[in-house]
Amino acid sequence: MKKPIIRLGVAFMLAVAAAGAAASGAETPIERWPSDRAKSLGSLQNGARIFVNYCMGCHSANLVRWNRLQQIGLSDAQIKEFLIFGNQKVGDPMRIAMTPAEAKRWFGKTPPDLSVITRARTSFEYPGTDYIYTLLRGYYRDNGTATGWNNIAYPSIGMPHTLWERQGAREATLVQTHGHKDPKTGHESFVQVTSVYDAQGNVTRTETELKGPATEGFSYSFKPADAQQARQFDSDVADLVAFLSFITDPSSASRRSIGVWVLLFLALFTVIAWRLNAIYWKDIK
Repeated sequence: MKKPIIRLGVAFMLAVAAAGAAASGAETPIERWPSDRAKSLGSLQNGARIFVNYCMGCHSANLVRWNRLQQIGLSDAQIKEFLIFGNQKVGDPMRIAMTPAEAKRWFGKTPPDLSVITRARTSFEYPGTDYIYTLLRGYYRDNGTATGWNNIAYPSIGMPHTLWERQGAREATLVQTHGHKDPKTGHESFVQVTSVYDAQGNVTRTETELKGPATEGFSYSFKPADAQQARQFDSDVADLVAFLSFITDPSSASRRSIGVWVLLFLALFTVIAWRLNAIYWKDIK
């Protein structure tokens, strides 16, 4: 009886994992986040500034207190003067004025708390930092959606592109290759659908039947109107992701440092224990 139950449980977990991968845009190429930003205090401070000014209108970070930002080189006075709006104290959680009930009434759904978002978005295929880095840089204009925006990592996303002014206008090209079978002749082939979205959100689609061997897949590219502005935006997003990674696990740096010392201690203790053992048993046959 146990084996069928175990098999059913495994099948259920695999189905959930597959559904989660599909919902998160598993077919989309996920770009690698420059993880060196997590070691830069300047990047973390810039990420905190962007988070407070652009994200905390809707998203809270209730599991993190403002004074945690001392770990990224900010004093209590700087936190209070430059980051905290309203009458919150430095020891308070990073909460927002909007209540969950108000958010659900206004938006139809409560925006998620971002305290542990990089961990929540981690999957077997990629870390959550890479996913969020791709998501925040993956917006494009699309007049066919309710918000006027779409996203390559999260198709038909409900959240609008709040950082669009920093990124600037750009053209998006999406290429989808999939198998096709003619219902009349039964002929099987691969079709490549190219969708080009201009800066105003208008789309032009072309379909091309591919000759020869091909595989299903998805790719995309962007053509910014201002390349320098786009590069600066990518840098700012990398800093923002660094900050989100920090608040997800603020003690990670100190924990790694302590771990190194623990391993060194265990290595030294092993040598000492080995020599003591040899001395203790040397006269005993």
